[in-house]
Amino acid sequence: MRILVKILSAIYELCIALPLFVCTTTFCALFTLITIHWSDSKWVHAVQVWWARSFCRLFLCRVTLDGQENLDPNQSYVFVSNHQSLADVFLIYGWLPVNFKWIMKKELRRIPLVGVACEAAGHIFLDRKSRMSALESIKKAEKTLQNGISVVIFPEGTRTLTGEVGRFKRGAFQIAFDLKLPMVPLSLSGCREVQKKGEVVVNLFRHVHMHIGKPMPTDGVEQDQAIEQMRQEVIEGIRF
Repeated sequence: MRILVKILSAIYELCIALPLFVCTTTFCALFTLITIHWSDSKWVHAVQVWWARSFCRLFLCRVTLDGQENLDPNQSYVFVSNHQSLADVFLIYGWLPVNFKWIMKKELRRIPLVGVACEAAGHIFLDRKSRMSALESIKKAEKTLQNGISVVIFPEGTRTLTGEVGRFKRGAFQIAFDLKLPMVPLSLSGCREVQKKGEVVVNLFRHVHMHIGKPMPTDGVEQDQAIEQMRQEVIEGIRF
């Protein structure tokens, strides 16, 4: 019975879910490139939310979340998340109830069509090997943080191999401290079970959860202590 389920799951994933997701990704990227110069940014964000949710629905993920009441829709935040897998992107993009920009590593800019669409949409590419380039990217990101637009960072820098939350890199928090913006912990659970780092196959029927913590002020606080506290908040919010 288990073998039959695996075979049927593989057929569904390869013949239905994956082709449909490629189509939705292509549509979303083209829509962004065509409309970004005249369409309202909230419109573009709404289409990108639809794209992210389509991934979770096509791969039969059960999504739950809590903590939405902690957010003010008119306030800009720096969201700080643990990084378990590529599924993190779809969970955050699809269900974080604010308009935001990603700060992502520059290597993602090379993804055909998707990379240029992300750049057009205002997401920020960070060159982690060049301090000067990284600072320029951060300054660019700071200019977008207005009218309730936020940013999302993965301060571990890369996806976890073990499931444990790694050390938070101090440089990732520069925007929050420069602009004295509140930081919000995002705790993601179950995403590693959807697709572990280094694996190609997406596992079906997984439960993923996002906990949105309470904002933490950055004005007048000691930076290293605040970063470690934020890391502990992220860890404590992980459900499973």
